[in-house]
This record gives sequence, structure tokens and C-alpha cells, in this order.
Amino acid sequence: MADLKPKEIEDAEWAYDIFKGMDGLVDSTSLGKWLNALDVNPSVARLEKFGVAKKVDEKKFKLDELLPIFSELKKERKDQGCYEDFIECLKLYDKAENGKVAVGELSHSLLSLGEKLTDHQVDEVFEDCLDEEDDEGEIEYIPFLRRMCGLDPPIPPKKKK
Repeated sequence: MADLKPKEIEDAEWAYDIFKGMDGLVDSTSLGKWLNALDVNPSVARLEKFGVAKKVDEKKFKLDELLPIFSELKKERKDQGCYEDFIECLKLYDKAENGKVAVGELSHSLLSLGEKLTDHQVDEVFEDCLDEEDDEGEIEYIPFLRRMCGLDPPIPPKKKK
């Protein structure tokens, strides 16, 4: 892959070693996670284009099959939204212009706009990134976005009683 830098190939090999199975191949159901580890976040439609399967063991990839996928999607990465874009989107929901959004609206947006998340995925995002809501059911969206974009660490898991 002429357009992948040596460090990117090294990172791809590292991620491959993490996601490969006992047979030395990466199952296509892990393609999205492998790409996420490389800071590439394709849509479900893009993953399907590259042959992601719905069932485990339906399709598997060798590293040399994954590198062209990584290369192509890496080029598209600049078209994805960034932290600043997400702030501008959430400002649309900040009716009082106080840096806060209603948790219910945030949940509804994640469940219904763009590439929709499932209830389970929203629960996971909220568990990792969402502060306690205030008395009006709102949260400050800047800390939420910083955690969601990986700029700040996630919220530590709550201890079970």
C-alpha cells in the first residue's frame, strides 16, 4: 500500500494481532472494530460495501485484504465530522444558549438522526460519556462531546452496591 505510511501499516498490524482469531484471520463481524482501532469510523453502509457479514465465521480477512480497505477509508476520513462540527450541531438544541441540552433530546437525536444508534448503543455512550443531568434534565454538552470524541477519558464505571 503505497499511500499508507510505515507507522499506519504498523498500527494496522498491531490492530490485526488484537482482532485475529485462532485461525490467524479477522472475522468480518470485527471489521468495524478493527477500523475504529485505527481511528477510522465508517458507516454501516460503507462496511457492507467491503463485505462485513452479519454472522460470525461467514467471512474472514487476511491482513493484506484489510490494508486496501483501511487505505480507502482513511482517505475518506477528512469528510467525517469533527469535534467542532458536533458542537455546532448540539448548539441547535441549546435553546437557552447556556451550553446545555436536554438528555431526552440528545437520546432522541442519536436514535433517529443520521446513522441511527440502537437503544443499547445509546446506553453505552451515555454510560461512558454522560454526566449526571441537572434538575431540568439537561447536561453540559461540551464535556459529553469531549469524552465521546476521545479528547477526555470516559467516566469511570459506577461501583455496584
